[in-house]
Amino acid sequence: MDLSQENISKLTTDLSAIAVDYGLSLLGALALVIVGFIIAGWARRATARALSRVDNIDPTLQKFLSSAVRYVVLVLVGVAVLNQFGIQTASLLAVLGAAGLAIGLALQGTLSDMAAGIMLLFFRPINVGDYVEAGGESGTVDNIGLFLTELTTPDNVQIILANSDVWGSTVKNYSHHPIRRVDWTIGIGYGENMDEAMAAIEEVIAAEPRVLKDPEAQVMISNLGDSAVDVTIRLWTEQDHVWPIRWDLTKAFKEKLDAKGIEIPFPQRTVHMVQEAAE
Repeated sequence: MDLSQENISKLTTDLSAIAVDYGLSLLGALALVIVGFIIAGWARRATARALSRVDNIDPTLQKFLSSAVRYVVLVLVGVAVLNQFGIQTASLLAVLGAAGLAIGLALQGTLSDMAAGIMLLFFRPINVGDYVEAGGESGTVDNIGLFLTELTTPDNVQIILANSDVWGSTVKNYSHHPIRRVDWTIGIGYGENMDEAMAAIEEVIAAEPRVLKDPEAQVMISNLGDSAVDVTIRLWTEQDHVWPIRWDLTKAFKEKLDAKGIEIPFPQRTVHMVQEAAE
């Protein structure tokens, strides 16, 4: 009877010690979780504030990076909580690393698109509203996300491109510079007066207010073709006027040359026929 009471007393003492130890561990883990969430929230807000001061960081990228910082802190807190209970985290981290590698290989294309999206949002080679050629397509940029870029063609067709296709290709951004050059090549007949034709074209350019004075417009003889003498015209205008001025001046050049009686010849070919004498 005395031995039984002694065993019960010992068992009670051991259980009390275990309860105290695990209770302290539980309280420590709870404190770590609370402090960890506070630090994770602070780190997310601090990252967002720091990124907001950078001019070329997109709001989408700011949100993504600040959230990533928060989750990294929470993962570290989780590892610390497991250590608090004496759980060896080395093997767990190895398993998570292997799982992450497998997931990364399975989602290789998607992760590539996300990495390309981060680069597009950070370096800003294109912006929403720009007219671009990228990934073999052309259109106005409507949206740049972490995985996809959305374009709209001039005839209002939506094009969705993977960001890796955009980042990995040559990008031609027609909207990047505030002014653009517009070119024409007009053929005049070989029998026409070249100086008179060039003067007529310069009159049309001088009368157009949308043509910039600096850089100066150029009118020059550029080629002696098979059927015509080629006159090349180069002028500069603001980005928004590129297509209207091209359409308007194409018509104005034709009307001016017609009024001056200067021929714009059709393609011609002279055929010489040789007839052999009859035997």
